[in-house]
Amino acid sequence: MKSAPPARGLPPPPDGADAAATAAALETASHDLALDEPIRALLIRAARALQSAHIDAEHARMHYYALFDAVPDPVSILDADGIVLDLNKAGLRAYQRAREDIVGKPIHLINPDLPADHLQPVWETLDRGDTYVLEVDNMRADGSRFPVEVHSANFRLDGRNCIVAVARDLSGRRDAELRYRALMENIDKAILVRDAEGRITHANLAARRLFGIRAGQRADRALADEHWLVVDEHGRELQADELPAARVARDGRAMHSTVLGFFHRQRRSLTWVSVTAMPQFLPGHQRPQQVLSMFSDVTALKRDSTLFARAQALARIGGWEWDTGRNHLYLTNEARRIIGRDQASDTIEGLLDCLIEADRCRLRHALEQTMSTGRDLQLELQGMRGDGQPFWVRAIGEIGVGSLLSARLTGTLQDITDRKRGEETLRVKARTDPLTGLLNRDALRFEIEARLADPAQSALAVLYIDLDRFKVVNDVLGHAAGDRLLAAAARRIQRAVGTEGLIARFGGDEFLVVCAVDDDPARPPRLADRILEIFADAFRLDGEEFAITASIGIAQAPQDGTRSQQLIQSADVAMYASKRRGRNSWQVFTAELAAQQQQRQQLETQLRHAIDNNEFHLVYQPQVDLASGRVVAAEALIRWRNQSLGDMAPDHFIDHAETTGDIVAIGTWVMRQACRQLREWRDNGLQLERVAVNVSYRQFMGEDLAGIVQAALTEFDLPGCALELEFTERVLIEDEPDTLRTFTALRDLGVSLAIDDFGEGYSALNYLRRLPIHGLKLSQLFVQGIPHGTSDVAVCEAIIGIARSLKLGLVAEGVENAAQRDFLIAQGVHVGQGFLFAPGLLPDELAHHYAGTIPQTLRAGRRRPGR
Repeated sequence: MKSAPPARGLPPPPDGADAAATAAALETASHDLALDEPIRALLIRAARALQSAHIDAEHARMHYYALFDAVPDPVSILDADGIVLDLNKAGLRAYQRAREDIVGKPIHLINPDLPADHLQPVWETLDRGDTYVLEVDNMRADGSRFPVEVHSANFRLDGRNCIVAVARDLSGRRDAELRYRALMENIDKAILVRDAEGRITHANLAARRLFGIRAGQRADRALADEHWLVVDEHGRELQADELPAARVARDGRAMHSTVLGFFHRQRRSLTWVSVTAMPQFLPGHQRPQQVLSMFSDVTALKRDSTLFARAQALARIGGWEWDTGRNHLYLTNEARRIIGRDQASDTIEGLLDCLIEADRCRLRHALEQTMSTGRDLQLELQGMRGDGQPFWVRAIGEIGVGSLLSARLTGTLQDITDRKRGEETLRVKARTDPLTGLLNRDALRFEIEARLADPAQSALAVLYIDLDRFKVVNDVLGHAAGDRLLAAAARRIQRAVGTEGLIARFGGDEFLVVCAVDDDPARPPRLADRILEIFADAFRLDGEEFAITASIGIAQAPQDGTRSQQLIQSADVAMYASKRRGRNSWQVFTAELAAQQQQRQQLETQLRHAIDNNEFHLVYQPQVDLASGRVVAAEALIRWRNQSLGDMAPDHFIDHAETTGDIVAIGTWVMRQACRQLREWRDNGLQLERVAVNVSYRQFMGEDLAGIVQAALTEFDLPGCALELEFTERVLIEDEPDTLRTFTALRDLGVSLAIDDFGEGYSALNYLRRLPIHGLKLSQLFVQGIPHGTSDVAVCEAIIGIARSLKLGLVAEGVENAAQRDFLIAQGVHVGQGFLFAPGLLPDELAHHYAGTIPQTLRAGRRRPGR
């Protein structure tokens, strides 16, 4: 029987016939008597040795093939260049090829996907004494493929390095993996797989449901620390390296049934789970390749445990369950702590009794709605603990079927007391005047409206308090001292009022007191007397004493107003009546004051539409050179003629316009009309140097005055020096950065800036030094007493000296006779205005006056006696 052909490169066994013939020849030669005995003996030994070697070689070959073919996996022998030297029977079956189709051919025949240089990493691994492992697809004769895992090792053959490669068919393992994946996705246990670095590589459907991982969302992002707080069974927060998966990856030992609490920070929900973490190793490796963690939701099992209660305390969330069939209420320990009832009733009434009346009704109604409709309930409720301290909770509940005859509501109580207190703090700040700690304007208006809307509280009175001479403190000591005075005044009012009324700072140096009158009609005047009495003592500030009194107006609802604004306005009217009577007194709102208020409201209503109805017009009072009588400028003065009210002098409506804010629009209209008229005069040959316009304090502080002025000058093609703006002294005491910026912007336009009626008001001389002012107007209040009034002469000389020292221009108002004019000329005042020269004139009258009447005025002045 012919033996199997030897593999290429393996040692061929000696040919059986040749070995036998050689042995026979040696045997025959050993019988030749002609040979020496030692030679014959040597030949005999050689023949026997050859026969023995032949038998051993045949036995070795048989053993090699028996072992080679007994391996159930395909085994290939390769030379250093990847040529197949031999292939066992399992390989022939696997590749479905004949031996001669494979032996002597490159390994690419059965591994077509191998790269050209695939042997380089193989030999690098084998030279280190390691086994090279590779997963690849092998190909059968028909072109079909199957996955294999190839283990390659090095061995020496005839003095050269060769490779033995064993290919393990992975088809069964792939099928097993698919079955494993299907099992993992369908099992009710939540499973997370993490790699050696702790990254989540897979989360099954149960895990996605348990942890709320949305479709398409990465599991490791959904489970990041920013979303979850993890606690152990004692409620202690765990760090990332303390979690079971991290410990198993680090230690390589499994952890079984570890109870953890997962608290979702945004959803404010706590879920208890039991975790088992198992390491998975690659063959020959000591460090886990990955960690498989299985989670079981044990929240329900932990409901009544101390461990769950501690974790609830950490999250400040308690649980409750109400069995409506048995009317049995279960509260966790944390829920009992939140509501402050260690021994709360086991019925729903016990929980309701902890709440304030309004929220008790809300919760009862919500429970009924949930039971009847199945909708979840979610309420924020306020209650009172057993120690009398208030609490707030966020109650959440949902319905679940307990049995055919019973339904259960289950939910949580979250302690939101701190949040509510924070909100209350913000609410109080929003309602509180920061300087005095009293209610502010908006808060008191809200309180008045609420009381007026409640018939049981609608009988109330408002006391409007204004501090007399408060601005003296601001002028002398500054705003900081003024603020201290206001705070001290607020404390005095609080002592006077006590618990009999609400107190608010209404703004500036004004305060309001609201008190009930239904139980004590005499309360408002009694409180007013107390306030006046407590203000009798002077205030001490920075070592000086200030006598600050109060003027008080009183109005009552409903006779003096049924809305907060109306009631406050009535008290305000009464307060101003008190001031007119001499201050440091109180005045009740009366029918006469009501009539005045009605007239005021009518006036304000008509005033609001006066511009649209073309009811305003301007007259111009000339400003003349006192020595020559030449008209150098004119002051624009507004007049109002209303169909219902008739002709209105400025002192009748300007204050109302200031109060309502209409003065801003009126002032803008005056400025445009004055610039338009000056442009018209100049076009007709009347070359006045400038026109003066009065600017309201409200207009100065509330609008872009520089922008309005520039627009008017541009519209009528006038230079800035053609316009003079006159401000009252009130502007000076507003020590705000905006004041200086506005003055600077106006001066940059070239506009002249003057302080009107200087000396009548606050006389804040410090501001004259700092602000870019061009001139002063000497008030007619002082001019009318010269040259004979000693005090008036002294004041005029002082003001003239101030203007001269600060290099400010000066215009005298109210010049009515030649004596006044001559005194002013002697004092160095060059420009004046008044009835000596002309009253306010219409534009055409002023043009005529400018053209022809000045010489006559001068002559008439010179003919006066004593001139």
